[in-house]
Amino acid sequence: APLPAALTASDYATLMLDRQGRPLAARIAADQQWRFAPVARVPDKYRRALLTFEDRRFEAHPGVDPLAVLRAARDNLAAGRVVSGGSTLTMQLARLLRADPPRTFPEKAREAVLALQLEWHLDKDEILRQYASRAPFGGNTVGLRAAAWRYFQRPPEQLSWAEAALLAVLPNSPALIHPGRDRERLRAKRDRLLETLREQGALDRDDLTLARLEPLPRVQALPSLAPRLLDTLTAGGGAPLLRTTLDADLQRRVRDLADHHGQRLGRQGVHNLAVVVIDHRAMAVRAYLGNVNHGDPLTYGAAVDIAARPRSTGSVLKPLLYGSMLDAGQLLPGTLVSDLPTNYGGYSPENFDREYRGAVPAHEALARSLNVPAVRMLRRYGVGRFHDQLRALGMTTLFRPADGYGLTLVLGGAEGTLMELTGIYARLIATARDGAAPPAALLSGVHPVAAPFPISPGAAWLTLDALREVARPGTARQWRLYRSSQPIVWKTGTSYGLRDAWAIGSNGRYTVGVWAGNGNGEPAPHLGGAGTAAPLMLDVFSLLGTEPWPAPPLNDLKTVRACVDDGYLAGGRCRAEDVLAPLHSHFQTVTPHHRRVHLDANGQRVHSGCESVANMRARDWFVLPPAQAWFYRQRHPDYRPLPAWRADCAAGARALDTTPPMAVIYPHAGAGLFIPRELGGERGRAVFRVVHERPGASLFWHLDDQYLGRTDHFHEWALRASPGWHTLTLVDDQGFRLQRRFKVLGDH
Repeated sequence: APLPAALTASDYATLMLDRQGRPLAARIAADQQWRFAPVARVPDKYRRALLTFEDRRFEAHPGVDPLAVLRAARDNLAAGRVVSGGSTLTMQLARLLRADPPRTFPEKAREAVLALQLEWHLDKDEILRQYASRAPFGGNTVGLRAAAWRYFQRPPEQLSWAEAALLAVLPNSPALIHPGRDRERLRAKRDRLLETLREQGALDRDDLTLARLEPLPRVQALPSLAPRLLDTLTAGGGAPLLRTTLDADLQRRVRDLADHHGQRLGRQGVHNLAVVVIDHRAMAVRAYLGNVNHGDPLTYGAAVDIAARPRSTGSVLKPLLYGSMLDAGQLLPGTLVSDLPTNYGGYSPENFDREYRGAVPAHEALARSLNVPAVRMLRRYGVGRFHDQLRALGMTTLFRPADGYGLTLVLGGAEGTLMELTGIYARLIATARDGAAPPAALLSGVHPVAAPFPISPGAAWLTLDALREVARPGTARQWRLYRSSQPIVWKTGTSYGLRDAWAIGSNGRYTVGVWAGNGNGEPAPHLGGAGTAAPLMLDVFSLLGTEPWPAPPLNDLKTVRACVDDGYLAGGRCRAEDVLAPLHSHFQTVTPHHRRVHLDANGQRVHSGCESVANMRARDWFVLPPAQAWFYRQRHPDYRPLPAWRADCAAGARALDTTPPMAVIYPHAGAGLFIPRELGGERGRAVFRVVHERPGASLFWHLDDQYLGRTDHFHEWALRASPGWHTLTLVDDQGFRLQRRFKVLGDH
């Protein structure tokens, strides 16, 4: 005959454990019972206590013990009532499997038959394991595992003799565990069993004395340290017992820290936080706070696991673009990247401070999280290529094609989860240290399978090295002291509209990711990666201790000779230095910014058509394009523009210099202008702004071949133009010419 379906189809509660087997969170079974998955093996202390109390002949009988039946009959006749049932543990298991039917003789017979059947199919260890996992332990606590955690806050394997004895006798009188009942009867039953165990030699006199002194437990609530993670892991079903890689102690401390920050941020209109901590040496998650809510739980989605939900990434993808371009041989850390007013098909990115630097080293652009250089870098690398790279890195949330994101992909146009992005940063530093790294594990013994990390160890290390220069919130003195305590690399990000704030960083062992915002997408005026998420991230690092920073992977790096001024390969015309590059990269661009010029005795530029070669002095000069140079020299007062051509050399110079020494700063190239009408109905004006590489140059302005006038030193002109296409022509005092086509939009 088949065994009861209940033997394999029980409805279990869900228990989530940390890496040391300690509970993190639990969810009650559908029938409102705390019934956890069966123990793998009945612990020795509990086994001996249980068999001593319930069924000393368990190993010998076939499921029904005739001697126990005769003894029970004798005792019941002597007492004139039922005082003993004569049931074996196997018969008690049979009764539990049949949902505790009425205690009648026919039912007793059915239990006996089922007990014989169980003994025929199962060995003794399995029968004992099934009983221990189904026995009632008071109230809605069912099974040894649930009882051990609810009463003693430890796994069954760690029970003391007193605790094992109490759980052995409790199913016989489960109601006695509750306060208000005759708990002294429960203590007396426990102590009698302990005395019997001492007589059997299981424990000595001192052990017995100490065991009798242990107090009776009280029912305690199971911890709820990671409830949102439990929701995520069980969303599609899942096992009733989840063994994670988390650390319960660290989880509790990070939660308390997040609560503290959450109270402060809640007063600023930021009501939700999420934190992920990964040990990147072991590539295992050690803390996971899916959602810390300090606002109305319904309004701000307190039940949502935000750490696993896609949110706008802000700037946190910039390091991945930087590392990818290093590998692709498209830049070196010091290569200058253009930082100018930019317009691509109507998209005009801006830096956070709404300023421009003209040209900035790539590593500095990353450390300062400049948006304009990042967009220009992405355009050069390719949106489709970067989209594929992000998927290879482990982002699963890119649901649009590359064209759907466009150049906004690197500035928050994409969606990512805190768990995945923190995992990618962890793999970045693990790859730099070890040469390769799997994705971070969340469940013990289960490492997700993924393709090899597509950023090389050398590029990963150079990317992290650039991030060490990120400015910290607070005063410089405070962060110098903090920085001296341990090196941390990190990146912040803030999404468009102030809806998401990110901070992800690594020290020598851990990677910490923090997200802050509102679960319902509501913006917050004070939200920002550096001021909102970063302080919590850095406080989490203070819990983790100091860890040494990994050494550079010299076997995955090579040395190239680059110009100090612009970071391009030295061409023999610049002051050069050795810089590191990824081993297999092929950066081949020789400096375009260093020119050999010829000067006369007065320092003016000359050429062989107007000056004797014997009277010329050759000089190597660092020269940026006019637009870059104009912004660059505002922050670099040591930048020296090219000397002017000597007057008698200017005519021939125009054939030598094909690039005009001036540039239009506004309007942006390709931009359409809308010029509103003034109050009187007359069409207004648009202010054009031009820069020249020589500070003292004069410019002559023409619109559609009509002369407008002249500007000196500062070159701005308010133009009035009708709707349609127009041509602006500029001529400087040495005859160099620049033309710019632009379109004025209509009134509607």
